[in-house]
Amino acid sequence: MKTPPLLLFATLLFWGWQSDVLLYGAIAGAVLEASRIIPQRWELEDVDFNRIWSFCVVATIAWGGFLFTTNDDVGGVSGMIHGAGAVRNAATSSTVATFTVMRWLPMLCLPFIVAQCYNVRPTVPVTAVSLVLRLRRRRGEQSLAGHYLDISYAYFMLCIFSAGIHSNHATYSYFAGQVVLILWALWTLRARRFGLSVWAAGLAVAVGLGFLGQVGINQAERLVQDFDVQIFARFFHSHIDPTQSATSLGQVGELKLSRRIVVRLQPGQVGVVPPYLRETSYRHYKADSRTWSVGGQNDFVLVEAETNNDTWTLLPAKSPENSLNIACYLEGRSPDRDPEGVLPLPPGTCRLEHLPAVSSVLQTNKTGVVLAIGPGLMIFDAAYGPGATFDSPPDGSTNRLDLTVPTNEIPALNSVLAEINLTNATDAEARLAVQEFFARNFKYSRWQGLDKRPTASATPLTRFLLTSRSGHCEYFATATVLLLRQLGIPARYAVGYAVHEASGSGYVVRERDAHAWCLAWNRQSKTWEDFDTTPGSWVAIESGNASFLDFFSDLRSWLGFQIEKLRWHQTNLRQYILWTLVPVLLVLLYYIFFQRPARRRPAANKPDAAPVVWPGHDSAFYRLEKSLAARGLPRQAQEPLADWLERVLAEPALAALRPPLRQLLQLHYRYRFDPLGLNAAEKNSLTENADAIQGALARLNAGG
Repeated sequence: MKTPPLLLFATLLFWGWQSDVLLYGAIAGAVLEASRIIPQRWELEDVDFNRIWSFCVVATIAWGGFLFTTNDDVGGVSGMIHGAGAVRNAATSSTVATFTVMRWLPMLCLPFIVAQCYNVRPTVPVTAVSLVLRLRRRRGEQSLAGHYLDISYAYFMLCIFSAGIHSNHATYSYFAGQVVLILWALWTLRARRFGLSVWAAGLAVAVGLGFLGQVGINQAERLVQDFDVQIFARFFHSHIDPTQSATSLGQVGELKLSRRIVVRLQPGQVGVVPPYLRETSYRHYKADSRTWSVGGQNDFVLVEAETNNDTWTLLPAKSPENSLNIACYLEGRSPDRDPEGVLPLPPGTCRLEHLPAVSSVLQTNKTGVVLAIGPGLMIFDAAYGPGATFDSPPDGSTNRLDLTVPTNEIPALNSVLAEINLTNATDAEARLAVQEFFARNFKYSRWQGLDKRPTASATPLTRFLLTSRSGHCEYFATATVLLLRQLGIPARYAVGYAVHEASGSGYVVRERDAHAWCLAWNRQSKTWEDFDTTPGSWVAIESGNASFLDFFSDLRSWLGFQIEKLRWHQTNLRQYILWTLVPVLLVLLYYIFFQRPARRRPAANKPDAAPVVWPGHDSAFYRLEKSLAARGLPRQAQEPLADWLERVLAEPALAALRPPLRQLLQLHYRYRFDPLGLNAAEKNSLTENADAIQGALARLNAGG
């Protein structure tokens, strides 16, 4: 190795200290430094280095993939495999995996540097670390043959870099440690033509600028952290607000929704799916802002998981008839910046299954909302059936809200009820009459023209009921809720999705399937029932906007869904990632160690070993170097030839040899490093001049 003795050992100790794995760093450093005293060597060829490098790359990819899919909160090797903090950091699994891999690069690349240290030739081929150069070499490009490099300093820099991959605690231990190690490395490489004071002054300036940069980074990080919560609160809000919903009533133009798939369903019984997935419901309508809200107290209550830690009971006394597997996304952020959102559930859901308590927190409120905090992608089973729901009944303090009608909407509602002509009708008869009235006299439309804008005397809902009689589901749902309330029937405004599009053996729900409808109270069964007066043609109208490009969009969505399942731990595939790569690693190990037998032998006893050949290895200058060393002027380790020759020529007795020696050094450098080399005449000149100078040295030695 070209690095000074013990430098790599100290660097790996520093890396282990910063990464909280001091023992691993000490072992790795000891293995590398032991090569200086252990004579045993391996005879590795270029192809072996290629395989070892491929092994390191595959191991790095396998480790990164494993971390990405498990997202453990690491603490040493065992901590990375069995960490306890994976769930809370699931939103940053890719970042965690990337930084963990970068932290462990010294260990992942250790086989490659060990192969160099214990090889007969202590260098590696340049083609091993570059796929491009390797391909060029395989195509027969001879200029890459015989090019080798020592990677000990590159490995030293890698260790320094990886030691810095940790949380910033505004301390300066890492900065101080890297300064000491870098100064140690630079000391042996310092330029001799500059004095020690100049060298030290330059390093002092560099260290000072680095220290100021470290302070600036610490302050910048604190500044960013101060705004962190506000930024997330502003840009990552929940897709559905369980407390209120602003409608599009009164907006001019066409209501457009995306074809993006937001929910995937797999029924327990083929073809049996609920018509709706409800996310939330609201009780209070603000006519001036056309907004529905919960109204009153809306405290969420924490739901405790069952003892098996993956079942959540919402209605203990109810027995479900059907089961539905639901895959949906949590698109909001909790105050702690964890994924948060409202779950879309079938009406009458009484139990959620296969939803691990270790990764989820569930809360419910009195309007039938299940607010979840957990992985960004939630996949679970919902057990449901007709009958009771976990919504609060319309009694006590909630009865007023479930029967409240804005005063400015009452004239239009009474006009409609007079047209329907209900007299002494039961609740069931009234609901049927309202439904028939909308089906007979209204049509579905996403377009609202200029002539339908509200005026001072007519609200958007009034114009819908008395004039336009055309609108989208929000018009129908709002009007239906208020009509039933005007008839004395408790009702609520529900939002969610309509389920109608089959996909394979399951169903998909798109953003354009977002829907609003009415929840009507059944006094006989004491349950809330879905009551939808929107014309059924709305599904065909929305589906009519599909195009042939939807296939490609859905394919991309499916691929993204599979990736998200890996990311958020919602597939068993992650358990087999390492196992699929193990055969590759084993094959590489076999080719490295067993393809050619008897590679290992003592370095001191290898008479049949192939000579090390490099450009200019037979230069006559090396014989002259030995003669000067015999005179008591040896070249120091890591000392450039030019610097050594100037030190030699400082001896007064060799003053007469100064011009020919300098000319000889120039020829040697050309022979050694010039890609064109020397021609035959120049090689003869190099040899003759070296012999002449050696003769002069012999005469000086004899006379001196």
